[in-house]
Amino acid sequence: MGPHPAVAAIRLAVRRVLHDVLTQLSQSERHSTTEDGVPHEPPLVLVACSGGADSMALASALAFEAPKLSVRAGAITVDHGLQPGSDLRADEVAHRLTAMGLGPVEAVAVTVGREGGPEAAARDARYAALDEAAERLGAAAVLLGHTRDDQAETVLLGLARGSGIRSLSGMAAVSGAADRYRRPFLQVDRQTARKACMVQSLPVWDDPMNADPAYTRSRLRHEGLPALEKSLGKGVVEALARTAQLCRDDADALDAWAADADAKVRDAAGLLECAKLYALPPAVRRRVLRRAAIAEGAPAGSLFARHIEEVDRLITGWRGQGAINLPGRVVARRQGGRLVIRQG
Repeated sequence: MGPHPAVAAIRLAVRRVLHDVLTQLSQSERHSTTEDGVPHEPPLVLVACSGGADSMALASALAFEAPKLSVRAGAITVDHGLQPGSDLRADEVAHRLTAMGLGPVEAVAVTVGREGGPEAAARDARYAALDEAAERLGAAAVLLGHTRDDQAETVLLGLARGSGIRSLSGMAAVSGAADRYRRPFLQVDRQTARKACMVQSLPVWDDPMNADPAYTRSRLRHEGLPALEKSLGKGVVEALARTAQLCRDDADALDAWAADADAKVRDAAGLLECAKLYALPPAVRRRVLRRAAIAEGAPAGSLFARHIEEVDRLITGWRGQGAINLPGRVVARRQGGRLVIRQG
């Protein structure tokens, strides 16, 4: 008798990602030896695990699939220090992950700042810790437990911000430096992950912040999406996730177009020529402007559509207006038919 359908689904998703990771690694990386001719250890794949149902299901699937592919499987749990006893919870999760057969397993404490709000600050601290651990341990990849439901929420949050097609494309299945982060469960719903934990008798921890109406994503999860499904019928989550992939394909194509156009709209000194920018399709032009601002130090996560629209008006609605201040102390101004974007 085979595994429960929910368990089979999560294992299949992880197996596919592990195959992709191994395919990306060169033969020399997978089978290299030391100077003494001793084989290096097999590649290491980490799972980021909070102890919640999604990441515990992911950890269990990784622990099952990795040995069959000669992959070492480890785990990182991050203690954000935002709740009393969070350090004890992180240690408990680490013990559970070790009991699954994962190793190395680390509980990493971080300090959460205030920039960008509590959710963004916690996310930034978490990814910084995961990056550091992956570098230090030499991990080939870090698996994240975002599900199809998370993807739907991300699309709706992007829609509410009016941030453009890139925000509507949600989370990428592969992201980060050297394609470090992998999200195997973007086609798996949250209920399947929770069911997989239940049938395997895996204890899970439900973060109370996920049910706190003070947080936008929590309100969307418990109020917004259920209201949409009540009004529009079942299938909203699947449709939003499908929309994310379609938008990502379009956004990738437009980004490639903008990257090619960037060199063609600059003069010999490397400055952007306003006349050439004006001739570009708006979607491509705005991407060129965004690329230029980020290249000068504007943080990508703080650079919103409204910022780019203001810079775009220096091209399309020029009336002698002054400089535009952008995040990261970057300033955009029009001078002599050129668009100058520099640190202020």
